[in-house]
Parts: sequence; C-alpha cells; structure tokens
Amino acid sequence: MRVLYFDAFAGVSGDMTVGALLALGVPLAHLRSALGQLPVHGYRLRASAVQVHGIGATKFDVDLDHDAEHPHHQAHAHRHYRDIRAMLEATGLSDGARRRALAIFARLAAAEAHVHGVAVDDVAFHEVGAVDSIVDIVATAIGMEWLGVERVYASSLPLGSGLVRSQHGVIPVPGPATVELLRDFPVRVGDGSGELVTPTGAAIVAALAQPGAALPPLRITAVGYGAGTRPQPDRPNLLRLMLGERAVAVQHDGLVEIAASIDDANPELYAHALEAVLAAGARDAWLVGAQMKKQRPGVVLHALVEAAARDAVTTAILRETTAIGLRFHAVERVVLPRRQIVVDTPYGQVQVKLAEAPDGTLNVAPEHDDCRRVAQQHGVALKLVYQAAIAAALARV
Repeated sequence: MRVLYFDAFAGVSGDMTVGALLALGVPLAHLRSALGQLPVHGYRLRASAVQVHGIGATKFDVDLDHDAEHPHHQAHAHRHYRDIRAMLEATGLSDGARRRALAIFARLAAAEAHVHGVAVDDVAFHEVGAVDSIVDIVATAIGMEWLGVERVYASSLPLGSGLVRSQHGVIPVPGPATVELLRDFPVRVGDGSGELVTPTGAAIVAALAQPGAALPPLRITAVGYGAGTRPQPDRPNLLRLMLGERAVAVQHDGLVEIAASIDDANPELYAHALEAVLAAGARDAWLVGAQMKKQRPGVVLHALVEAAARDAVTTAILRETTAIGLRFHAVERVVLPRRQIVVDTPYGQVQVKLAEAPDGTLNVAPEHDDCRRVAQQHGVALKLVYQAAIAAALARV
C-alpha cells in the first residue's frame, strides 16, 4: 500500500503541498495538461528550485494574468460551492483526481457553512474561490493520483498565532474555518507565529488524511519539500511529504505442538478438556477428527504452547482426557501484528480485533462473546451485530 505522510512541522498550505508533490516527481507538464481541462483561465503555473535553511525545495506559484488580477474578475472569482462542485463533476479529470478534489471542497464547504450559519450549497468561497486556490486544490488531487497514493497520514499541526485580515475583516489565527476543519486531528495551539495552516491546507488534510491515526511502519521511497512564501523566524517554512510503502512487521516465534490421539473417551468430555488445556497456558487448542487403530473413529487433540507452559499443559491433557501418550513437535509461527479497538454499533459496544497482512490487507474480527451478548440484549440476529461491528471498525481505519 502506497502511503503519503504530511510532516507539517511548519504548517501546511495549498501551494506548499503542490510544491512538495512536484518535488516527489509529479511532472509540472502533467499538472498543466490536467488542469487545462478546467474552465478556469487567466493563470500560469511556475515551479522553481529554492533553498530554505540549506534544504532544497520546490516553490510552486500560480501567476495570475493582468486581466485576472482586475477587480472585476476578482469579484467573479468568488464562487459558490455548488458552482465549483458542478465544474469539477463536468471535467474530464480521472476518477481518482476528481473524487479527491470534490472531497476537499466538500469538507471546506461544510466547515464554512458551520462557521457562517448558511446552507452548504450557498457557501460563497472568497480567498479559496480564487483561481490560485482552485488550482492548488485540484493540482493536489492530480498529483496524488499520479503518485498512486492510497492512504494519507499527517503529523500534528502547528496552528500559529496572531491575527490576519480576511474578506470578513480581521480574524484570529487559526481562522474559524481552519479550526472547524481540523476537528479530531492532533494540533498544537499557539505553536509558531502567523497563519501556519491555511484553510486550503486544512481542507486537504481533513479530506484526505486519517484523523488521529498513527503513522504505521513505513519504508520510505521518496521525500519532497514544498516551500512556503513567508519566512518563519523559528523553523524552515517547508512542508515535507514522505512517500513510502507500508512495512508490516511480521513476527516469528517458536512454539511446541502437543498432540494426543484419543479414541475411547466420552465426547462430552472434549469441551471441558479444551478449556482446561487453555487454562493451563496453551496459546491455542483444537480437535481434529481421525481414523484410529482397528478402524475406530476418534480425535486428535492439538495444543500450541510456549516452552515454559509445556509441563502444565501436558498435565492437563493427561488429567482431563483418556490419552496415555503424547507427541511433541517444535513448530514456528508467522504472526501478524494485531490490536484491539472498541466500536459503537446500533446495538452497543463491541470489541474488534484488527490484523494487517504485509500487503496491507486488513482482517477485521469482532469478538464473538461481545456480539452474542448485545445480540441477545436487543433480540437481533448475531450476524447483524457482526456486520455492524465490521462496518464500524472499517469506518475508523
């Protein structure tokens, strides 16, 4: 799985994001070609190599033509969300780029609607509705699609401090829309001076990154730096994007497998025997049907144990079954890392185990006892609780 990590030690903005994507290898010519499908004109794209505190970075700029800078044109640049959405839906952008761009604008519109108390479709974008901001957002979506990014993570964000002037007058830093966008994301209030996270940058992170999710083990394949415009007194004004592949740490451990062949026991004893074996310290225990001597049907009881629990488990098997001999085999396991989370379902809380394969495939396993308990409490089918728990878990990862 290809992962993009926003290391936003100096904040994040739209132009810094595009600059870092260019530094990761996205061709400027590709951005020009794809953006040319938008009915937005009067601008030119420019990318330049710069040094910031001795670090090589890419500075991305959207140069407006003289006509586009005229106040008459600026008035028309203040677009409503419904118009921007219709424009993007009608373009020939790839499905992935269009989906990401729509998601960014949708998050931004929802935040602005909440702040100003208007309907989402009636939100009028001002600074973000201008040509350069539309280009920044759509170019970000195009660049991530070109890089094949499948999942995005972000560091905690420094929110800066002070006051800035907007179309609505002087507002505090961070701006109200920025704060609204970054709900559920880790932030550092008062870290830095000035506006370090712009509404466009916040919208990109909010729409595409995993809120509050820790960066998984990563094999870094490329690093790109995007330069900001205003120098910072206490840090390089850069956004660092790390591109990589998720590196799932598969664990190996050595265990002992104990096997007991049983063909003369009352089957009613088996459940109790398995419980006793597990209580004695076995990591796992199970029964397998087998054909025994003299063609008698029977079972083979298997138990996986660590070396330290071998004697206790052996004693439990010999005590609780009719076995009079055991076999021991050294085995090696491959174990996926796993974690437990608690999810809310319409029927109550359920524990869910998550395990991830090396290729990123996720295994989601609701705890049976929890599902059974809430199913009985609400008088619903057990499978419905399982389905609800899996859906709730997938929504969080």
